[in-house]
Amino acid sequence: MSRRQGPPKHQNKFAWKPNAGIKINETEVGGKFRPLSEITGVCHKCKEQIDWKRKYGKYKPLSEPAKCQKCGKRAVKQAYHKICTACSKELGQCAKCCCSVSQTVGRDIVEIENEKKQLEEAIKNARERERRTLLRAVSTCFVYAFLVMNFCCLSFCLLKLQVSLHFISY
Repeated sequence: MSRRQGPPKHQNKFAWKPNAGIKINETEVGGKFRPLSEITGVCHKCKEQIDWKRKYGKYKPLSEPAKCQKCGKRAVKQAYHKICTACSKELGQCAKCCCSVSQTVGRDIVEIENEKKQLEEAIKNARERERRTLLRAVSTCFVYAFLVMNFCCLSFCLLKLQVSLHFISY
């Protein structure tokens, strides 16, 4: 055992980045055009563990759905989860560590799909000019607050639905 005490002898000058010298294909999962899915149905501790894996290049997404340990169906669609979202909600457990929790992180996939359906209905009822502008913004993943406010008839619907789109600023 070393008897050395105090600060480290050599300090890193910059943070380590995974795949620093490797060019990433933007069309693959985890790239610019196909980002990794949102972490849902887990407790706060498990979310931090999965975030760490993503940050340091250890995260491996599922290639096909896995079996749920509770119901036995092939319904587990997120990496590092042990039980499906239906069992997780029903039993009130974390999908990764299977401990009972009162509140899980993230929104359910069903909720997101319902919001997308409501958004599509709102787009159908909009004027042609507003509809094209909104669809263009959604397809490029750039939605700014001022853009939503400019749509007088859609602003209330979009704020009410809390659209699952993320406000990205570059």
